[in-house]
Amino acid sequence: MHFELKIIETPRDGFQGLKDLVPTDVKVRYINHLLEAGFDTVEAGSFVSPKAVPQMADTREVLNGLVLTGRHPKIMVLVGNEQGGLEAAEFPQVDYILYPFSFSPSFLKRNLNSDIVRAKEVISNLRAVCGHAKKELIVYITMAFGNPYGDPWSVQMVSDWAGYLVSEGVRIIPLSDIMGDVTPERITEVYSQLMKEYPGTEFGIHLHCRPDEYYGKVHAAWEAGVRRFDTVLGGFGGCPFAGDHLVSNLNTRSLMTYLEKIGMDSGLGEEFLRLAENSLPPLNT
Repeated sequence: MHFELKIIETPRDGFQGLKDLVPTDVKVRYINHLLEAGFDTVEAGSFVSPKAVPQMADTREVLNGLVLTGRHPKIMVLVGNEQGGLEAAEFPQVDYILYPFSFSPSFLKRNLNSDIVRAKEVISNLRAVCGHAKKELIVYITMAFGNPYGDPWSVQMVSDWAGYLVSEGVRIIPLSDIMGDVTPERITEVYSQLMKEYPGTEFGIHLHCRPDEYYGKVHAAWEAGVRRFDTVLGGFGGCPFAGDHLVSNLNTRSLMTYLEKIGMDSGLGEEFLRLAENSLPPLNT
């Protein structure tokens, strides 16, 4: 199955790793500019413990401040458990509820204070929540391209867990490299198998990478058939649970540069991207 290009802007992932709290009104103004820029989806926040991620404690206020008129992007929020899913489901603004699964026991413990048995229960329960609230569940596979903690990993394990998610009714499965160390060759290897085995599933990519390393990784994903890319304008932020050094998110403008070089139109409006960029104060990363 052929999927059209989708650029998923993820300010939630950008903001959550910053040292200084970003005021709610600044987030609202910034995200409202992004909503006008032409993204397929904008990830506006998360319903997780404010003690664990204080930067996201104002997600309710941010959602209520969004200006959704006419044709606007889909709105996505991340949750860490069923309670977060129930809270997210209360908001008519939300289209997608996102859960960051991993088959790495070490990372599940670090990221969600969970284990694989519990995570599978959460996925099943979130699927029920989404069905009742007419939302769509998206499940990330984090640490999808390798494991720095010594947990078992193989391409076949990625494929098997993708198959499990497909059997649970999950239609969109982005793969995440939050450590920033995946190689283009590994990207090719993983997606080549997934695209062959699950042709009706929309596989995306969520990259954390250094500015001088993005091109080969994006190219490998594109050549393997990936058409769903997560980005952050300016590339700031990173996962606070991945390690001591936060590797930046894939910069939206880097992806735009790649698409221009291969003759593809990103569909993003420069005027609104600049408005968004100019609406942020200096960020302490």
